[in-house]
Amino acid sequence: MAELHVQVSRDGPVQVVRFVNDKTRNSMTTEMRDQLRDAIKLAVEDASVRTLYITGQGAAFCAGGDFQMLKNQRGPWDTHTRFRDFGQWFVPLLQLEKPVVVGINGYAVGGGLGLALAGDIVIAAESAKLVAGFFRLGVVPDIGMMYTLPRLVGMARAKRIIFGNETLSAKEACDIGLIAGVVPDAELDEYCMKRAHELAQGPSRVMGLAKLIMARSYETGLNDMFLLEGLGQALAQSSAEFHEGLASMMERRPADFPGADERADGKGPPVQPKK
Repeated sequence: MAELHVQVSRDGPVQVVRFVNDKTRNSMTTEMRDQLRDAIKLAVEDASVRTLYITGQGAAFCAGGDFQMLKNQRGPWDTHTRFRDFGQWFVPLLQLEKPVVVGINGYAVGGGLGLALAGDIVIAAESAKLVAGFFRLGVVPDIGMMYTLPRLVGMARAKRIIFGNETLSAKEACDIGLIAGVVPDAELDEYCMKRAHELAQGPSRVMGLAKLIMARSYETGLNDMFLLEGLGQALAQSSAEFHEGLASMMERRPADFPGADERADGKGPPVQPKK
């Protein structure tokens, strides 16, 4: 039986993915990648998962590539195969049609930083460090970094971070807009779970649709983006979430988006008519 590197659990509508291989500082071992692939697949396929929360335990969120693996599997075909396998779970993570919260509990280094930046809401503990580190090893940035980083902080700042092998404190990362917030170390899990549950109570499916459209904003012209917005809105306004949101606004009550989705899927009780 493979050693546990990724722990998967559920807290209601929130799927929690926690890296638990402290002895390698949660580096991307083969076992970790395989277990993470299975965890992402579960989040994609399980309709009852409305939000994904990813974090680590110990001194590191993820220390990037596993040095022993890199030493033994550095040939062209090994590397090609590894990145082909990466694409089976990392691209679905970026395109997951549900909100993703990431809690950076410690060091996020190299590909570990790339993994963290796949989140929609990224929160760091005060002691967390965000490290590019690729050029120290003599490799190009990977795990989506050359896609996500310029979009988050701009091309000039992204080059400064990568070419300078910079180590950013949590506060510095927040100040430049790389992450959404910083909390005391002891409060990270509680705060991130609270945010994850808040998102799970929202129109999770419509949020996922918005993510897909927003991801195309940097390579799509204004006219095409406006077209995508209109098509997206046509789909959103035919959803149970829209009908529930509109009804709740007009009736001045809290919206029950999860209940609306369950009823639309035939898994929840029908709405009782008003007396």
